[in-house]
Amino acid sequence: MNQNYDVIVIGGGHAGVEAAYVSAKMGSKTLLITLDKNKIATMPCNPSIGGLGKGHIVFEIGAMGGLMPQLCTKTYLQARMLNTSKGPAVQGLRLQIDKFAYSKTASQILSQVPNLDIYNGMGSEILTQIINGKKQVVGVKTSAGDIFNASCVVVTTGTFLNGVIHIGKTRYPAGRRGEAPAIGLSESISQAMEAPILRLKTGTPPRLLTSSIDFSKLERQPAQALEYLYEFDELHVEEKYPCYIAKTNEKTHDIIRNNMHLSALYGGAISGIGPRYCPSIEDKVKKFPNQKSHHVFIEPEGADGIESYPAGLSTSLPLEVQMQYINSIEGLENAIISKCAYAIEYDFFQPNNLTHSLEAKNVEGLFLAGQLIGTTGYEEAAGLGLIAGINASLKQKGLAPFILSRSESYIGVMIDDLVTIGIDEPYRMFTSRAERRLILRQDNVLLRLMPYAKKLGTISDELYEKFLKEKSLIQKSIEIIKLPENHLLFKLFHSIDFTEEIKAECRLKLEEKLKEAELNQAVLSPRALLCIHAEIRYHGYIEKENKEAEKTVKFADLAIPKKIEYKDMPGITRELQQKLIKYRPDTIAQAQLIPGMTPAAISILIFQTRVIWKDVA
Repeated sequence: MNQNYDVIVIGGGHAGVEAAYVSAKMGSKTLLITLDKNKIATMPCNPSIGGLGKGHIVFEIGAMGGLMPQLCTKTYLQARMLNTSKGPAVQGLRLQIDKFAYSKTASQILSQVPNLDIYNGMGSEILTQIINGKKQVVGVKTSAGDIFNASCVVVTTGTFLNGVIHIGKTRYPAGRRGEAPAIGLSESISQAMEAPILRLKTGTPPRLLTSSIDFSKLERQPAQALEYLYEFDELHVEEKYPCYIAKTNEKTHDIIRNNMHLSALYGGAISGIGPRYCPSIEDKVKKFPNQKSHHVFIEPEGADGIESYPAGLSTSLPLEVQMQYINSIEGLENAIISKCAYAIEYDFFQPNNLTHSLEAKNVEGLFLAGQLIGTTGYEEAAGLGLIAGINASLKQKGLAPFILSRSESYIGVMIDDLVTIGIDEPYRMFTSRAERRLILRQDNVLLRLMPYAKKLGTISDELYEKFLKEKSLIQKSIEIIKLPENHLLFKLFHSIDFTEEIKAECRLKLEEKLKEAELNQAVLSPRALLCIHAEIRYHGYIEKENKEAEKTVKFADLAIPKKIEYKDMPGITRELQQKLIKYRPDTIAQAQLIPGMTPAAISILIFQTRVIWKDVA
């Protein structure tokens, strides 16, 4: 078999699905190569989408016309807005998902997308040629010997590249539970990019039979009454399945401590670096010995309610030890493990081998995305896949790449973090990574990104018209609120606690003002109302943030004294202390390039540096 395509995507996970979907929508003849058509967009770990920082990425995918938000709307089981006690800039939507329906729905939608074919098999070799003095992708060869020609290839293989599963002292090749790894492709990518193959590790908890859990002993985690999810249109959000909270205890921790030598992680079998912010239970017990208990979130795997996911209990301990510590937890005394927990080690490539378009620096037409370049999480993978798919389609058409800056999107922050300096641990998105998070909010994501989507052709004209009406309404509303005669309305919108009562009053009074301005059909959506509140509430802070940004630019060349002590520096997190000690930046500008460095940390570093130089003078 030898066929021609514009874009080929290898890997049917969350990055690959977005890349293939958007490439085909942009009119490029696209081929998605995946090991199993029935396991597209599988959730091998947590059955949820979103959260702090991660939810912002999903909103941005929605604004750009991606697939993940659509799948969430069709398959969610419970919705919660996290951090509601704080301002709109750091809140995060998190959905519990029916993982089985999610994958099935993704397959159904992709099978109906024009310009998209799906091939069941393994991509084993990236084909390249030297064209006009440059190394250029020309296609992909599969393990079955089939060759597909294309000038652009997006690789999104997740944990499959030379994947190895670890359960205690047992280890065996696998890409996911019950699935074979991808062999040979790592070496092909490495040879093409002239980049070393590195290893990372992640893991997943055991799964429990829901019928064996005593929920009467657990704390119920209530859903919230929300009016929209990740897409534009309002939605009546309902709870379809509840979630619960359990807690580990001293007995649990003793069992883990006594068996730590049996863990693949601590027994020396795993060399790959694991995610700092999603540690195994062994890691938690080892690194936080004074912590008496840890939360365990009991979440449904699907609407059928057969299995539950105990979030927070990821491990590589043997099955018999898993059973002991699970049964030591109140409410789980009789819980039955239906699927064993495991850790998985896999190949990845440093993202600093890529440009901001996610194209390899030394291979024309080769794009990488997802866990293959060091991220962790479905959301991060999907965001990268979206951008890689867009740029592969643009490249194939001979058009300039599409680059999102870190000042206009969380996806831009993530890509800049990754490609600027690379990673030393699996990358996870947090709101603290964004210098401009006051303007990178969930409520204004459409204002920021939907014009790009229209230009790229990834959203419909009908949706864009709806957006333009809402945009106009928001702008007109802010003008009205700022009029001197409306100072009482301004005060309401400026409230720190934007409660439901205040929202209702603001909506009523503002809609009256809009009618007076002859906008008789004006109806404010919950998102528009929150956006107006945030713009009014944060106006002064945004101006201050801009001044902080100017300050950082002003002191970019400030030399950092060699004698500065990062350990225990007030206001700097332990993670950033460790990174500052590791990289020992010479200037403030170099410190800014460290992944995860926050604006607050840079301000503190500037202050401490100036104090030292002042003392020296």
